[in-house]
Amino acid sequence: MNRRKALTLVAYAPPLTGKDGRALAVVQAMEKALPGLRLEWEIGQGEHPVALQQRDAWLVDRTRDGKFPILCNGDSSYPVTVNGRGRPGLLGPGGQPLSEVHAEVPLDGHVLTVASALLEGLAEEARSFWGHASPYGYGSEVTRQFRRSHQGPAHSPRGLPMLNLPEKLPAPESPWFLGWLNHWSAAAAQAIGFPDPARDSDLLSRARRTTSGGWVVQLTEEPLDLDNPTHVEALLRAYERFPVIGGRSEP
Repeated sequence: MNRRKALTLVAYAPPLTGKDGRALAVVQAMEKALPGLRLEWEIGQGEHPVALQQRDAWLVDRTRDGKFPILCNGDSSYPVTVNGRGRPGLLGPGGQPLSEVHAEVPLDGHVLTVASALLEGLAEEARSFWGHASPYGYGSEVTRQFRRSHQGPAHSPRGLPMLNLPEKLPAPESPWFLGWLNHWSAAAAQAIGFPDPARDSDLLSRARRTTSGGWVVQLTEEPLDLDNPTHVEALLRAYERFPVIGGRSEP
């Protein structure tokens, strides 16, 4: 896959425990959102896919310690992957450990039509606090926004506001940053003050309510491109609207 044409989805959730059924629920939600997708291969040695005969039972058994192994669709011409990774409390908001559920899909026209449903299914089944879906490589841009000292710059090289490191945030319900598609649980939405009908009419026109009472909010019509000044302006407006994101103000 040309990774510049991939969509990365990440959900930040309470830690997965031994034989946690959420991992399987995430995989099944992705398969439901993307018709024809079957994540029934494990990434083996040398990154070669290995077919799983009893995927469901195998995955539940292998889910432990906040993580689950990488699954894929076994198609090198259209690769889709998903896995779970643990994040220790030392690096987590409020000192709490997390599970980070990561998925990657090709960024094509078909995926664009179901991207919101993909993020919703992944994040809701992981019971995440918050999550996002953004073009592959966006994370490196966000990394340049993290403030690592009090003497650092006020803005990133793109002119975006600097953000506190995740471990500096008060609680896991506080989103670390904004992405193209944003999943905010009911608790996260409350923490940042979304929605306010008087101020959020534009965002609400591209938002969907989730079954748990959270939201999936699309920031721009097209996937974020920070070489596009219009997209940078949209990010700036959203960061100004939600100063709690990135710990720039108290809730």
